[in-house]
Amino acid sequence: MKKASIWCLLALLSLVSVAGSQTGAGTEKAVAALEQRWLEGQKTNNPNLLAPLLADKIVVTEADGKVNDKAGTLAFYKNTKWDSAAYDDVKVTVFGDTAIATGGFKGKGTDAMGKPFDNNERWTDTWMKMPTGKWQCVASQATPIKM
Repeated sequence: MKKASIWCLLALLSLVSVAGSQTGAGTEKAVAALEQRWLEGQKTNNPNLLAPLLADKIVVTEADGKVNDKAGTLAFYKNTKWDSAAYDDVKVTVFGDTAIATGGFKGKGTDAMGKPFDNNERWTDTWMKMPTGKWQCVASQATPIKM
């Protein structure tokens, strides 16, 4: 009887472990999809796609070292015109209700002053599952890649 109980317990623990890893994989895919929505906002010059992805108290460190809040970030995207924008090497790692997304970014366009730019960056975004169940980005940081 004791052996049967132990085998039942091991089977249950194995099911919980598999379910937990599937949840993590599902979260990775969900956060990766949110990153793609962010990119789509850039590609289409539509900051309205970005707004719901950002937490109210987000902290964004731009590649030039400037730090923005949500309003500043949305203003930046509103005033920036993208000719092209692409991600590569996107990876998401989940830690419970927090996910870290990293990747590469290449984008061309014109800034708010009409000056052309050609960015090549690595970025890190920190996402949190909010009490509402919705995932939002709470911190974002970009670093220029020197060629």
